[in-house]
Amino acid sequence: MKAYGFDNEKYLEIQSQQIQKRINMFDNKLYLEMGGKLFDDYHASRVLPGFLPDSKVKMLSQLASQVEIVIAINAGDIEKNKVRSDIGITYDADVLRLIDAFRGIGLYVGSVVLTQYAGQPSADAFRNHLESLGVKVFLHYPIEGYPSGVSRIVSENGFGKNQYVTTSRPLIVVTAPGPGSGKMAVCLSQLYHEYKRGIRAGYAKFETFPVWNLPLKHPVNLAYEAATADLNDVNMIDSFHLEAYGETTVNYNRDIEVFPVLNTMLEKICGESPYKSPTDMGVNMAGKCIFDDEACREASRQEIIRRYYKTLCAHLQGRDSEEAVMKIELLMNQAHITPDIRRTVAAAMERAASTGMPAAAIELEDGRIITGKTTSLLGASAAVLLNALKVMGNIPHEQTLISPTVIEPIQELKIKHLGNHNPRLHTDEILIALSICAATDATAALALAQLHKLRDCEVHSSVILSSVDETTFRKLGMNLTCEAKYQTKKLYHP
Repeated sequence: MKAYGFDNEKYLEIQSQQIQKRINMFDNKLYLEMGGKLFDDYHASRVLPGFLPDSKVKMLSQLASQVEIVIAINAGDIEKNKVRSDIGITYDADVLRLIDAFRGIGLYVGSVVLTQYAGQPSADAFRNHLESLGVKVFLHYPIEGYPSGVSRIVSENGFGKNQYVTTSRPLIVVTAPGPGSGKMAVCLSQLYHEYKRGIRAGYAKFETFPVWNLPLKHPVNLAYEAATADLNDVNMIDSFHLEAYGETTVNYNRDIEVFPVLNTMLEKICGESPYKSPTDMGVNMAGKCIFDDEACREASRQEIIRRYYKTLCAHLQGRDSEEAVMKIELLMNQAHITPDIRRTVAAAMERAASTGMPAAAIELEDGRIITGKTTSLLGASAAVLLNALKVMGNIPHEQTLISPTVIEPIQELKIKHLGNHNPRLHTDEILIALSICAATDATAALALAQLHKLRDCEVHSSVILSSVDETTFRKLGMNLTCEAKYQTKKLYHP
């Protein structure tokens, strides 16, 4: 059974209290830079078992009457059609998704800020689109010498050129589709304009990772480094906090490196800085909600291995560097782990070796390992899904859930009419076929009823999967890894 180690209810309570406390430090106006994912924070839920993926937005919902969301997006990212790798949509499309999601839970979205705006045609088109939808848009411009040229930045030729974002609530949460969107610059620009208007506003950061009050080499913090290996983020002891308070805390390199400049900006804008360290700026209380440290350590070790396989595959596909792979290998060494701790790996590889074809393995919540092989009708991913559903429904392995007479017409449709070359059914196709059979067959219905039990289960494939199968596993909430190997020697792999 899954071991839990994080108290989510305690987190919701003390996190909202901490943010309210920070609002009260200033003139009832706080700009909160929100790092990481607000929705669907599956990394946090994997390394802190018990943390719910929507915990942060639930926490903000407790402060809903005070909250105003401002979304920052880099105009250059719009021009480049930058894509969120986790959900496969462009940053500008994600802004629309985020607005809908925030509104759907009753949070007020005040505006969108186009940062680094320099007249990019795609940014102009997106701006016009947002305004046609009734969304307020503000422009922030490139500033020469940012972030080190403080005297120019904190002036009418720097932040002063940016449009002032009109807000109406005490807590302004500045979020973005991804890193590099300019959240911190938006917050600081707003402080500049607020102080010009006589409002003593404040700034704070909400980053879940690294967890500041866990040890530097704690697996939870190492897993964060693994998740950001492509960004070359490094966890470090916050030397400013140690010097100011004699207390050892953890932060990451970019915040520590930029702190002297940021602190100088705050002093120049506000007259004095309220903070003595990067840790001071943060409001994250996640570390105070861990009740089973070993459960979180083990969950984080598993996450490091998952990140290792993901990065190996991304490197083979040309999406990640060899340095990122080497970085995670170093983290694995620091955590004293090898891929052997992921039980599905050996099971999938043994099944592949015995059949000479791609195979897959699923670890169920109770620890049982289920494997699936490639057949003339099914790919290994589809086969292992059906096998797992049979086991969870106590259905005999030899019992057929989907008749070949149902599968064969689907294969004929794929080959003869849709132009596919592979007749085997993908995971989405096999689940649709199972759903059709479930309408008239009680056993198929029983198998389908087990589907929700696959959430949080581990799965490993002996080859890189198609985007269709990968997406299906993700939608089922399963933790997928693949060997960095293609099924064929073709150059193009859809």
